[in-house]
Amino acid sequence: MENDALSKLIPVTVLFLLGIFESLGGLYFDDRRTKNDFSIELLSLVILPTFIQPGVFLFVLWFMGASFPGLEDYYINSSFWWHIIAFLILDDMTQYWWHRLSHINKKMWKLHRPHHVVEEMGVLVTYRNAVLYYAFMPGIWFSAVLIYLGMGYVYLFYLPIKLIVILLAHSETKWDRFLYRYKILSPLAWVIERTISTPSTHFAHHGLTSEDGVSNPNGNYGNLLFIWDVIFGTAKITRKYPSKFGAWNQLKEPWYVQLFFPIISSKNPRSELYSIKTNNDYDPSKDYKEFTK
Repeated sequence: MENDALSKLIPVTVLFLLGIFESLGGLYFDDRRTKNDFSIELLSLVILPTFIQPGVFLFVLWFMGASFPGLEDYYINSSFWWHIIAFLILDDMTQYWWHRLSHINKKMWKLHRPHHVVEEMGVLVTYRNAVLYYAFMPGIWFSAVLIYLGMGYVYLFYLPIKLIVILLAHSETKWDRFLYRYKILSPLAWVIERTISTPSTHFAHHGLTSEDGVSNPNGNYGNLLFIWDVIFGTAKITRKYPSKFGAWNQLKEPWYVQLFFPIISSKNPRSELYSIKTNNDYDPSKDYKEFTK
């Protein structure tokens, strides 16, 4: 129980501290972040850990217990290295593909779109997604299965480490600048930026257009591990940060539309969220310039 509480407290503390540092740096006090943006971000921070993840876990644990009682704690005595590998593949790698698919599939993009329409980065951007984006995320379901199989102890350490890396990758504190500042650290930077997500590589994913030579809106999908991008050919590493962020369609629907689409749809026919079947969709094969002619 103590380890479980600590596992939750550590990422919350990191989130709080990063938010303070960003605020002291002037973020959150300009006119680009509206009350609507804050509503989406703060609600997302509450809904995922309070309702979605626990709900999925409870259902999976109940289902596994009812259907496969003999498998409970089946792997509890196996090597913890195998447990780590299991989470990296069934949680982190599947999230890479889930994320990548959301930039290709038009319907899935509508659920992921809230994460990209914001025009500036920051730790609060981390969980900006529609509720259903997380509810159907395979990694959450697989994690629950692995816990049922006896890998829960490793998850107590795996999850906060992953959350901290993801929070730092979205944060305007840009911790990786230190690595790029000194030539002697370049070899270390080379390894780190190809292993885990960093602000430089993840900011590039949020960049407005690849035409700036830095952004990679249709790549750099990694969450904890960036090596998935390296392996699957979607990596772009520049050690720079985009100057503009967002998505081509900047229409910003009310928070309840962005979070609860398609249960609640937009009333604006020009919006991507007007209908789950609308053809006004994000198309990753087109450049931003084509939409601004």
